[in-house]
Amino acid sequence: MSALALKQTSLNAVHRRMGGRMVDFGGWDMPVQYPAGTVEEHLRTRTHAGLFDVSHMGEIDVRGSDAISFVNRLVSTTPRNSLTGRHSIPL
Repeated sequence: MSALALKQTSLNAVHRRMGGRMVDFGGWDMPVQYPAGTVEEHLRTRTHAGLFDVSHMGEIDVRGSDAISFVNRLVSTTPRNSLTGRHSIPL
């Protein structure tokens, strides 16, 4: 899959700005390492905090006349009245 065709999470620009080495991870442009290295990343997570970008997990495709009503029962927030196209809905 070419780099142009890879899906991007909402944190993609942040990963790139922080120097993440980006790879194709199941069709998503995802970081596997940062310049400081894995040991430093581990130590920082242990002493401060860590963030794992999970926004590439859990896509759903809902279609039909009752799609909005169905999604309203699935999520804790109210989706927009139009789910056409690409939208993010916190679960």
